[in-house]
Amino acid sequence: MLAYLGSLGTASEVLVVDDGSTDATRALAEAAVAAAGPHVTLRVLSYQPNRGKGSAVRAGCLVAQGRYVLFCDADLATPIEESAKLFALLDSGNDVALGTRIQPDGRDLRDTQPGYRRVLGRLYNALVSIVAVGGFADTQCGFKAFTAEAARYLFGAQRLISIVFDTELLYLAKRSGMRLAEVPVQWSNVGGSRMRVTPQQGALVLRDLGTIRLRHLRTPLRSNAPKPSQHLS
Repeated sequence: MLAYLGSLGTASEVLVVDDGSTDATRALAEAAVAAAGPHVTLRVLSYQPNRGKGSAVRAGCLVAQGRYVLFCDADLATPIEESAKLFALLDSGNDVALGTRIQPDGRDLRDTQPGYRRVLGRLYNALVSIVAVGGFADTQCGFKAFTAEAARYLFGAQRLISIVFDTELLYLAKRSGMRLAEVPVQWSNVGGSRMRVTPQQGALVLRDLGTIRLRHLRTPLRSNAPKPSQHLS
C-alpha cells in the first residue's frame, strides 16, 4: 500500500487499526511508519479489548483526514490499486462508492470461497433486501469509499460493531438520499480468516440485521445532522 500510494505523488494517509489484537500487529505496523515516504502518512490506532470489525472500521474512518476515505481488509483481498475505481466514482459526484465482487460478465469472484460461505452469503443478501436495504449486488465487499462529509455522517451515526455494520451504513446512506454507486473490483479469497460461523454468531447477525431500522428511528438525516466543529483536509 505504501509503495502504491507513494508512487501517486499526492498526499495520502494510511490508518492501521489494531482491534485489540494479541499478536504483533501493532508492533509491525509501527515499525513501518518510517518507511511511509514523503507523500504518505502512516498512523496506527490501537485499543483494548477486541470489539469487532465494525468498531475498528468506525474508529479509523472517524479520524481519517483525507478528502476521500476508503476502508479495506488488512489481507488486501482486493488490491489497493483498485481504489482508483472507487475514487473515480466519488470524483463524478457520488457520496459513497462500493466495490462489488460480481464482474461485468456475471462472474462472482466469491465462488472461490468454501461452499458454506457462499450459501450463507446468498442467504444474508436475501435477508438484507427484505429487512434493511435493497438494490445492491454485494453489500459485504470489504472495499468501500466515501467523501469526507459522508464518512463523518455515516460513521458518526453507526451503532453496530458486528459484521452487519456494512449493511447499516448502506441503509443510512440511502435513507439520507446520498448518491451511491457500485463498481466491479478484483478480489481473491485469502485463507487464514479467524471468523468462525457458530450458532451464537448467527443469532447475533440476525438480531443486528433485524434491528437496523429500529435503531435509527431518531437518527437525524444528513441534512439535519450536527455539523462537525472542523473540516477535514
